[in-house]
Amino acid sequence: MSGELQLIKDRFRGFLPVVVDCETGGFISATDGLLEIAAVMIHLDPDGMLHRGETHRYHVQPFPGARLDPASLAINGIDPFHPLRPALPEKDALGRIFKEIRTAIRETGCTRAVLVGHNASFDLGFLNAAIARTGIKRNPFHPFSCFDTATLAGVALGQTVLSRAALAAGLTWDNESAHSAAYDAERTADLFCVICNQFQPIFAAASNRLRNYGPLPAEASNPLIDAEPIDGGDSD
Repeated sequence: MSGELQLIKDRFRGFLPVVVDCETGGFISATDGLLEIAAVMIHLDPDGMLHRGETHRYHVQPFPGARLDPASLAINGIDPFHPLRPALPEKDALGRIFKEIRTAIRETGCTRAVLVGHNASFDLGFLNAAIARTGIKRNPFHPFSCFDTATLAGVALGQTVLSRAALAAGLTWDNESAHSAAYDAERTADLFCVICNQFQPIFAAASNRLRNYGPLPAEASNPLIDAEPIDGGDSD
């Protein structure tokens, strides 16, 4: 694919990867509070190399009745009820982030965002639980697919812990900044880009193989995904 203009919609079969990190009041998405969320955009340059883009980060008010585990709060250092904490209700925080993602989907010609996370099922679970609580109708993310950098790093680098994987990839790591949603999401985005960029020759070979194969079998429509258009306006 050398010399060809590359677009991100062609790199991930129409999906736009968006890195998400959630800081929470525990490990159970149905009962524990979402306290902070960050989303980092991913860009593709004309040579097919991925780069970290802009970060969108919000403090979130715990929903009424949310469980807040003291052990989790000790790890992330969040005081959910600090008077100077600029926290938004869940629906407002998600609405602002989703507006940016929908704009990026339209501008890149993608069909839907796919969540990238380190142990991504955790972040996707909290995101989907918050969407269900708030009644947001137009979720720009794929409802169950995700890209997990813990898996990617385990395969490519032999490390699954984010800090060790970042160092193994040649990135920096600051323990004092860790467990902030923005910092963890940005390091995860950098790690995702480094690994995907190293896989670029494999992707190019696979693309050539499929072009030589000829017409591919049609994909079956999935009503869980296709029933929710993400283009159009920004209302929920």
